[in-house]
Amino acid sequence: MPDCVALVGRLILSKKIMKTKSIVSIIILAIMVTQVKSQTVSEKFKSKIITDFEKRACGNKSNNTGILLIHSPSLGIHWKTAAHPDSSVSVSPDQPYHFASIGKTITSVMVSILYEKGLLDFDEKISKYLNDSILARLHIYKGVDYSREIKIRHLLNHTSGLPDHYLDKNNAGICLLDQMISDPEHFWTPIETINWTKQELKPKFKPGNGFHYSDTNYELLGLIIEKVTGKNFSQCLHEYIFEPLEMQHTYQIFHSEPKVKSNFPMVDLYHKGANLSNAKSISMSCASGGIVSTTEDMLKFHKAIVENKIIKKETFEKMQDYVKMGPSFYYGYGIMNFRFMFMPDKYHILGNSGSIGAFMYYNPGMDIYMIGSFHKVNYQVQPIFYIFNTLRKFNKELKRNRKS
Repeated sequence: MPDCVALVGRLILSKKIMKTKSIVSIIILAIMVTQVKSQTVSEKFKSKIITDFEKRACGNKSNNTGILLIHSPSLGIHWKTAAHPDSSVSVSPDQPYHFASIGKTITSVMVSILYEKGLLDFDEKISKYLNDSILARLHIYKGVDYSREIKIRHLLNHTSGLPDHYLDKNNAGICLLDQMISDPEHFWTPIETINWTKQELKPKFKPGNGFHYSDTNYELLGLIIEKVTGKNFSQCLHEYIFEPLEMQHTYQIFHSEPKVKSNFPMVDLYHKGANLSNAKSISMSCASGGIVSTTEDMLKFHKAIVENKIIKKETFEKMQDYVKMGPSFYYGYGIMNFRFMFMPDKYHILGNSGSIGAFMYYNPGMDIYMIGSFHKVNYQVQPIFYIFNTLRKFNKELKRNRKS
């Protein structure tokens, strides 16, 4: 009998606890609903944001397409648009396009995955993985050979001192960007771009003693990834990143194909009247770029980084080993971080940019992802100002809604 009484007592207590838990759950849900309500934005505001982007994309009468995706889980928004100056040209926000140097973020995540598997370490010297033929005269600064002193982290955050084959000019005033445009049929291999760098350019400083943005760093990382895995660089990207994240429309141009071919054509990339979107010379950006994707696929990728689904939180923190790039902006392991001068932390963004006006950024302060491109060569600064101004508009809208 005492056991029965005890059992009944436990049941009554259990029911009270369940009832209490239910009440607490209802209260929490009500608070959450109230918070979501206070953080919503109007259709009028959405129209204003979309229209503003479309005007910017079409503003300079270029032949290039503008694409934008704005996503916020906490605000419950997922907005997409595409615009072209010529209204007769059919465009879609789901078109695949070149992400340019945003590919460096994918490469750095690939390196981080290998780090987590114990296959390499950020502090290891690259001489452990690269052949003597690659290391030979790679980094000679003021008569001293530092080639074997470069570490993997130096490549990741551009502190190796190596010159940039893409934009740094040789004694004749030529960089590989010039050759990419003048000789679009030339196919470049990573070894070829590295050799051109060694022969034509000079290092900027000894490893670890400064910052100099260099595509050459990431071409070397691509070779290290291949050495460590015994697989082609593109194969690694598909196996470790694209397939697990179901990035079905993403691939490395000239080296792989998407799992599912898009229903839309790749966005054209015009520069000085020439369409470079399929030019063989774009091959000079392999591990330093070379990624063709969609805003939806890259949203999956960026969210996987932020939410620690593709790499651990601790590893992501290591990737944020920032060095100063310039006033208010910093570079980590394939990640840019903008801390706008004289503005509160809620405007900070992290992600990456491409030289053709491509952008992929996340704003933790308001939980907003912005991914897209203006498809204009040498158009790196303007998208950052666009993002900042758009975040200011969001902040004003959210403030207005909280007051009302």
